[in-house]
Amino acid sequence: MEFIALLLASFLFGGMLLFSLGFGTLSFKFLEASVARMFIRKTFPYFYGYVLVVSALIVFFSFNISSLVAALALSILITTIPTSRVLMPAINKASDMKKKRNFVLLHTVSVAITLTHIIVAAGLLYVLSTS
Repeated sequence: MEFIALLLASFLFGGMLLFSLGFGTLSFKFLEASVARMFIRKTFPYFYGYVLVVSALIVFFSFNISSLVAALALSILITTIPTSRVLMPAINKASDMKKKRNFVLLHTVSVAITLTHIIVAAGLLYVLSTS
């Protein structure tokens, strides 16, 4: 069970890091801006689905191993729900309505949440690898 939790934490950390830092950046580098925006908009639901499923699996597999790991994974799971269901649609709406100031603010909050999730996932890896 510990190995599975460690593997899942690795998937979570690596997947979030690759998608948010690599995929998003490269999309805007290699695609026209309008195409990149639409592409990113269409892929984010999959990203959030990935984070939800993997963090839920970590909670499930670590519940009897470490309450700290389970709590950290649960915090990612719980905070991803409003991020994906409320914040992301608000970002899209602000973009569609050309409300740049609102878009920048909401996007900054989204980036801060995602970076926090990546840091927490790194903490999961640390705790699981040292126990």
